[in-house]
Amino acid sequence: MDLERIQHHLRDAGLDGWLFYDFRQSDPLALRVLGIPADMHTTRRWFYYLPAQGQPTKIVHRIEAGVLDRLPGEKLVYLRWEELHQALQRTLSNARRIAMQYSPMCAIPYISRVDAGTVELVRSLIPGIEVVSSGDLIQQFEATCTPEQYESHCAAADLLGRLVQETFAEVARRVQQRGETSEYEIQRFVVEWFERENLVTDHPPIVAVTANAANPHYFPTKDRSKPIRKGDLLLLDVWARLNRPESIFADITWMAMVDSTVPEEFSDAFRAVARARDAAVAFIRDRLSQGQPVRGFEADQVARHVIEEAGYGEYFIHRTGHSIHTTTHGNGANLDSLETMDERVLLNRTCFSVEPGIYIPGKFGVRSEIDVFLWDGEVRVTGPEPQQEIQTIL
Repeated sequence: MDLERIQHHLRDAGLDGWLFYDFRQSDPLALRVLGIPADMHTTRRWFYYLPAQGQPTKIVHRIEAGVLDRLPGEKLVYLRWEELHQALQRTLSNARRIAMQYSPMCAIPYISRVDAGTVELVRSLIPGIEVVSSGDLIQQFEATCTPEQYESHCAAADLLGRLVQETFAEVARRVQQRGETSEYEIQRFVVEWFERENLVTDHPPIVAVTANAANPHYFPTKDRSKPIRKGDLLLLDVWARLNRPESIFADITWMAMVDSTVPEEFSDAFRAVARARDAAVAFIRDRLSQGQPVRGFEADQVARHVIEEAGYGEYFIHRTGHSIHTTTHGNGANLDSLETMDERVLLNRTCFSVEPGIYIPGKFGVRSEIDVFLWDGEVRVTGPEPQQEIQTIL
């Protein structure tokens, strides 16, 4: 845990402190920010208060009095619930505005880790105290990247770009030789490619043909897989990272037409998606060039407006993008005004996807997904260039 860095961000945010709370690993964000092993056995509540200035305070149960010994600060030990309340009152007596892993109205469920009763307890013990979301603080420690992590992402993105082309070539080869392949066979081709290139992932990729591509989270299995033949539209969504500690994921989606031409129905929808993708990136770049912050929901609204104007609004059924870090879906700001109203700021040295899509049930789906890094004033689109239209592969 970097105490000085955390306190610096607390002061910048105008906060008196950050109150961490956990019960039986209920808050993995707290464990990671504080550097507490996730497998540490705990059965009692603990609190850790990190003030904007001065020394932290640990509040622990007598049975597990050593649970926070790895962290700096004064230790207060309780046994009875009344003693726990007294310790909290003493610790927070001078605080007026503190952060917790709390999201008003559960707007950002990624951050909403502290139960409502515990927030109520804090408010009842310190009349007038303001409990605010730690969402932007969490980003500083869960979403920002080092230069080495940025390079790991770029390396993974370049590999995925090569994978896409090799996968499309393999689909074309099998269709030309055998007349067809299958979603599951191509999924296994990608998984084996990952293994050869020493990439790791958390789930096999999405390989979806025509009507199956209308389901954004469709995954083929051995027992549920459609054939891929000439005339089919193919969606390939792949994500992976280098097989080394703290490397950052890359996550891209490309479309292919298993034919020599693309039907107008598919190309019209994809053009709307591509315009939405590019409009979101241009909006972010323009705002940052003017020194203005960008919030996740704003970028989503820009992309969504383009698709609505094209007449496909009802078929854009997910957010525009998600945070990317050491997990595919990270804990930074998402580009979202649909599923949540994500008011978190897109921070420097964070990565996120931009992936608008159109999904017409029973017919087809199209998506284009790129990764964007905000790096010291620059908006860097990583991975394969140029950003594609639907690629013909026969």
